[in-house]
Amino acid sequence: MTSHIESSVSRFLPDPKTVAIVGCPFRGGQAKLGVDKGPIHLVQAGLPEQLAELGWKVQFDGHHQFEQISTEDDPPIGKLKNPRSVSRVCEAVAKVVGEHAKKGQLPLTLGGDHSLAMGTISGTLEKYPDACVIWVDAHADINTAETTDSGNIHGMPVSFLLGIGPKVEEFSWVKPLLKPHRIVYIGLRDVDQGERRILREHGIKAFSMHEVDKYGIGRVVEMALDHVNPGRKLPIHLSFDVDALDPSVAPSTGTPVRGGLTFREGHYICEAVYETGCLVALDIMEVNPSLADSESAKQTVAVGCSLARSALGETLL
Repeated sequence: MTSHIESSVSRFLPDPKTVAIVGCPFRGGQAKLGVDKGPIHLVQAGLPEQLAELGWKVQFDGHHQFEQISTEDDPPIGKLKNPRSVSRVCEAVAKVVGEHAKKGQLPLTLGGDHSLAMGTISGTLEKYPDACVIWVDAHADINTAETTDSGNIHGMPVSFLLGIGPKVEEFSWVKPLLKPHRIVYIGLRDVDQGERRILREHGIKAFSMHEVDKYGIGRVVEMALDHVNPGRKLPIHLSFDVDALDPSVAPSTGTPVRGGLTFREGHYICEAVYETGCLVALDIMEVNPSLADSESAKQTVAVGCSLARSALGETLL
């Protein structure tokens, strides 16, 4: 692997730039086994060393342990599955991410399922209340306790962050600090009916695969940034679910959907965000090494690592 470093001056991070890897082996926001192994495989594949090669100071203190937070004694609240464990884990993650951000470090959270973004983005907003979110995903993850069919909370974190939908006491710690005009989606192609209504009602900007096909990824990323960060002066939290990529690129993930981003489109998003100098936090979510044959699992882990490298400055030349 050859690393080519893009020297981007960060508007928000002091030199030497430090990335703090937050490993979150957690799967309580959805039903499939194995996504909790994602962070372990990403680290074993050499991600910390790869980021050090790009010139980052890397802090990694081991994966966070959630054994004390049991899902066994966690009956549903309404439709919501594992609500107490998801809430407690996300609250713990929010504190860890917030602490790293307050120290001037860039938290790189490795999931784990995407319910964790409730925690990561809460942590970012504690330090950077004006931060905007670029959410790259096949799914909108904006169901509420009312609209969800499955009850899986990995399909709901954005609604909690925005403070929309019925209040759930267990999640009262989540402050609705994210505003609808400060989040933009790229890559959507599997959006529930209730979610479409929510996106429309709240005027949330979303670029589906239709727009990617129509305009090309370069124009889409430019339009997305123009919407949430017009002057390129606000901090950016990039939350990347690997199922945004086509299953031919990232097969080993929990909810794959055909017709996704190509390898290059996914990486271009990360490269373009890095070039703004505004990135302050990154999530790589939903790598599940247990859902495919070993070669496909290895391929998905490798893609997770390369997305992180692209978002943190690796260039093609």
